[in-house]
Amino acid sequence: MTTSDTEIVCRRLVGRTAVITGAGSGIGLATARRLASEGANVVCADIDASAGKAAAEEVGGLFVKVDVTSPEEVEALFKTAFDTYGSVDIAFNNAGISPPDDDSILTTGLEAWKRVQDVNLTSVYLCCKAALPYMQRQGRGSIINTASFVAIMGAATSQISYTASKGGVLAMSRELGVQFAREGIRVNALCPGPVNTPLLQELFAKDPERAARRLVHIPLGRFAEPTEIAAAVAFLASDDSSFINATDFLVDGGISGAYVTPL
Repeated sequence: MTTSDTEIVCRRLVGRTAVITGAGSGIGLATARRLASEGANVVCADIDASAGKAAAEEVGGLFVKVDVTSPEEVEALFKTAFDTYGSVDIAFNNAGISPPDDDSILTTGLEAWKRVQDVNLTSVYLCCKAALPYMQRQGRGSIINTASFVAIMGAATSQISYTASKGGVLAMSRELGVQFAREGIRVNALCPGPVNTPLLQELFAKDPERAARRLVHIPLGRFAEPTEIAAAVAFLASDDSSFINATDFLVDGGISGAYVTPL
């Protein structure tokens, strides 16, 4: 049973402000819905104005168009959140890309490498840097950075810059979690397994063999649903996870614990 199968009754985030990057689709959209259902004021940030506005309207939140690789736009995002709602309590730094020209190290060009690093890693650095001063003044906050199970494991079907960027997100989250813990700020890296998002569906529809090669490694026998990842974000954002900090929070269906999987 997934969170989509049950009515959400938790109200752990009433009055808190959550900033979500990449809120227009996939994990970001599912998380915007979940956090709003738990009472949060949700700021939906996305480079896609159409998708971002639709997400914000659906959850009764605020849309901010942002290029997460721009320091000025990221700073403006968090200032807008604070000016509108009076606090920045949760930062879900989730925006990321996985382009087809990011492949084996032998074929991935420098431009593709840099583009993925900018969106997946540098943006998280910028968002954390922008969010932390608000949280320091409040004496509380939860930052959740989207890494990946590939930050923990290696894959022979490499996306070299994506994998490296997610490893960087994990290491940075751990360091920030340690550095700011005594100021009431927790920082964790969310490490999802493969998720049934439009991006993944499109990728695997073009190459069913590629999907099958990955699916066989998941003990649960399926990809995650975005709502399942959103539930993990809501937990990390809430006081229920008050002693969870500076960690790799795996939501991977058991991939990282498997040697062989059930037939």
